[in-house]
Order: sequence, then C-alpha cells, then structure tokens
Amino acid sequence: MNSGMMWLDKDPKTSLAQKVKRAAEYYRRKYGINPDTCLVNPSMLETSTSEEGKITIRTYRPVLPGCLWIGVSDKN
Repeated sequence: MNSGMMWLDKDPKTSLAQKVKRAAEYYRRKYGINPDTCLVNPSMLETSTSEEGKITIRTYRPVLPGCLWIGVSDKN
C-alpha cells in the first residue's frame, strides 16, 4: 500500500476491531471505495496479521501506536 488514510484513535476502551470498522466506514464515505488493508503498530496486534471482515490487518513498525493506516492494497 503506497497511499492511504491515517486514522488516530487512542481510546484504550475501544477494541482494534471497532477502530478498524470506524476508520473503514469513514474511508468509504470520503473516497467512495472499500479499503482492504490496514497497517498498525506491532504493539496493537498480537499476531503479525489478522482479518476483520474483508480488511487485512498487518503490522508495520513505522505506524505510531494509536494510529491506523487504512487504504487499498497495491496488489489489486
């Protein structure tokens, strides 16, 4: 993913799944397409990859804790 939208959500009471869902809904409204990839800091995810619905969640160290980098994969 070369471009996407950065989403900040530092609420400790909100699960990662809820954060991804909120960010994806906003992304759909703003850009008119469905995101399929979300990059997060490794501290936010117990394994290196996960899936939330149709969105693949992967770790990427440069993303700061509390931030999500969401967008469309280059592979499509």
